[in-house]
Amino acid sequence: MTQAADPHTDDIAAQRVAVDLGTRSYDILIGRDLLSGAGARIAEALPGARVAVVTDETVARHHLSALQDSLEAAAIGFVSILLPPGEASKRFDVFETVCDRVLEARLERGDAIVALGGGVVGDLAGFVAASVRRGMPFVQMPTSLLAQVDSSVGGKTGINVRHGKNLIGAFHQPVLVLADTSVLDTLSPREFRAGYAEVVKYGLLGDAPFFSWLEANHRAVFAGGPEREEAIAASCRAKARVVAADEFEAGERALLNLGHTFGHALEAIVAYDGTRLVHGEGVAIGMRLAFDFSRTLGLCGVDDCARVAAHLAAVGLPTHIGDIPGQMPPADTFLDIMAQDKKVSRGALTFVLVRGIGEAYVERGVDPARLHGFLTDELARGA
Repeated sequence: MTQAADPHTDDIAAQRVAVDLGTRSYDILIGRDLLSGAGARIAEALPGARVAVVTDETVARHHLSALQDSLEAAAIGFVSILLPPGEASKRFDVFETVCDRVLEARLERGDAIVALGGGVVGDLAGFVAASVRRGMPFVQMPTSLLAQVDSSVGGKTGINVRHGKNLIGAFHQPVLVLADTSVLDTLSPREFRAGYAEVVKYGLLGDAPFFSWLEANHRAVFAGGPEREEAIAASCRAKARVVAADEFEAGERALLNLGHTFGHALEAIVAYDGTRLVHGEGVAIGMRLAFDFSRTLGLCGVDDCARVAAHLAAVGLPTHIGDIPGQMPPADTFLDIMAQDKKVSRGALTFVLVRGIGEAYVERGVDPARLHGFLTDELARGA
């Protein structure tokens, strides 16, 4: 892999992935120990800006002081805003509190919001950046594998409401993404596995050779060798291509939701209780469901379904609804939640289905009766 030339000695080996959006293009930098040079990077991208660092209490214990030292070294004024960890922070009252803190700090439209954290922090902080003063610059510093390969790239921001996940939000692109892979060393095995589900997604939706590579190299990815950076960079390149072609999810970008319609419904059903299910686990189950649902529709072969389920299980991810602790509601409840999904158009259920590994496509008219029958069978299997 080609290494990007870089003037900063602390991150000279960083790999660079460009997100090409014309005047709003930005870089994703991927490598170890980027946190220590973050202040210089921000000063370069946003000269004279002050920043509000939004993070959660768990991430702050591990990484906030290093970022603050970097900002001070670059003579960047800052305020730090700490949130409770977990999906429950993606709600209106927390969003309001963060907006208030940014305004109390008298940050101006040319100042910036910095998201230091996983997908929850990035989604919430990005929505704050899109909203305060009708839009402020935004820097993503993802600290989870899931955020580094997915949620930090592409400009989707938002919060959850009782009707479903991410239903209130905005498209608001960052000006820079710094994916420091050394921070992944502090993740729990469960968190890393959950993020890995999003890595697998890129192989399943459009890159069968990458999925085969993951089957052969997943142990090295988990162990933290150079294969980890390779997997992250490959995932970011895949997402950058899709975002550049379809920024506002009018067409091709919907493919990135492989497994997510099922997964988001599962998250809503457990009320975003991370002790029962986290996002990447929901995506893992959702991808297996998407493959098997495609099989029931005569689209996908049994062998590909088996490979997907086997690989997810091999890394310790759940693959069945019955793997989620606690009781599940009937299929009717699933369909009610799915009817609120952002991808529903004129009342028609939209799913990402597959014709095989690496062959995903968007189906905009899924038969509710076929889906109801499929979910009923799945729920009976897990009972």
